[in-house]
Amino acid sequence: MTSPSERLAELGLRLPPVAAPLAAYVPAVQVGELIYSSGQLPTVAGHLIATGKVGADLTLEEGAECARVAALNAVAAIAAVAGDIDAVSEVIKVAVFVASAPQFTSQPQVANGASQLVGDIFGAGGRHVRSAVGVAVLPQDAPVEVELIVRAQPMPHVQPVAM
Repeated sequence: MTSPSERLAELGLRLPPVAAPLAAYVPAVQVGELIYSSGQLPTVAGHLIATGKVGADLTLEEGAECARVAALNAVAAIAAVAGDIDAVSEVIKVAVFVASAPQFTSQPQVANGASQLVGDIFGAGGRHVRSAVGVAVLPQDAPVEVELIVRAQPMPHVQPVAM
């Protein structure tokens, strides 16, 4: 059985550094066995790979690639909280927000970029429920934003060191 880290290597991918938050929030948080990511944008090295509306400024295929990149950023945020990507046992939900032209109705196909990536990384544990939502605008004029909810081993509770 192949681990998520081994699948990442097979795909020729590496987890990027966790993106710095744009405002007052954290990239991901763990509650029991569940880890929730904040919405992640399609950035590489801190820069959006595209801007604008899918169906006007970007094609469906370009939007799907943006969803894939944003999903990889969400996986990185989750792995940082879990301590290791291999601690993630199951992807529960993927939410994809697509900044869309008014006539564009293929948000589910754009969201497939994110869904396929998590399936490729987590195998059978990557089967998930999903929302694909069209929106008017996203932060920094990003074309997509992706959130994940996963199940992982709970982190051991660390007692603060007394000073």
